[in-house]
Amino acid sequence: MTLVPYLNRRGVLRMGAGASAAATGVFALSALLDPLEPKAAPPQAPAPFEPKTGSSLPTTLTGSFVSAARGGAQTNWVIALPPGQTPQNGTLRPVIALHGKDGNANMMLDCGVEDGLAQLVKAGKPPFAVVGVDGGSNSYWHKRASGEDPGAMVLEELLPMLSSMGFDTSRVGFMGWSMGGYGAMHLGAQLGPSRVAGICAISPALFTSYTGSTYGSFDSYDDWMQNTVVGVPALSQIPLRVDCGTFDRFYFATRQFVNQLKTPPAGSFSLGGHDMGYWRAQLPGELAWMAS
Repeated sequence: MTLVPYLNRRGVLRMGAGASAAATGVFALSALLDPLEPKAAPPQAPAPFEPKTGSSLPTTLTGSFVSAARGGAQTNWVIALPPGQTPQNGTLRPVIALHGKDGNANMMLDCGVEDGLAQLVKAGKPPFAVVGVDGGSNSYWHKRASGEDPGAMVLEELLPMLSSMGFDTSRVGFMGWSMGGYGAMHLGAQLGPSRVAGICAISPALFTSYTGSTYGSFDSYDDWMQNTVVGVPALSQIPLRVDCGTFDRFYFATRQFVNQLKTPPAGSFSLGGHDMGYWRAQLPGELAWMAS
């Protein structure tokens, strides 16, 4: 496993809500949940690292491990740390950030997490780290017929690795975009209320039926039924935030999902689409919510 610390100023967050559109569409969705099977011993922790200081941006750590849960795939991870923070003291908690379809571990950086964490520190909010990890371009973060299980990778490999690095993983957070928004709820519910401090699902890829789901997102009707997040009790017991644009193709299914929750979530349905502009605009409020 390699560990490459670096400071990198990504583009300043581009704020502003998504551009208005003059049309509505017919969109849909739901989601999934399956029991987790331990796959492998946790990856070996990287050597201790002291981040550089004196920058307005957090330090970013990168590395990789071979994931048994993903069938031996080389799996990259990225950790964004708030300025001046290190994991070595055992008090910094991680928020696991799950990417969308065709994405990778860097998606959370593209959404502006580095600058967002720096702004939280300036505002005096409790610090936390954000961890991105490769889960497969179309895995939907659940066990697949191929045997690949990116959910097991996160819960049985990534979290123990973070613990061995010094992070406090006794309670963690999840956030994700699109496919990762569904994945955040799916994996957060699996880990349960005692271990999950909060879940933020952004533009979650939900489907109201198996036949209406995106090709490749589920292996069968039974797979879709087994992994749905609709009606999962834990999602009414864990602090939950859901944000979705009113012109997002998943808007109607996400609205339907929110309506069936026993405990209304935080977040909003606001003007915007299923795109990076909307996600960057929502991120500051989402990170502040996670900090609370």
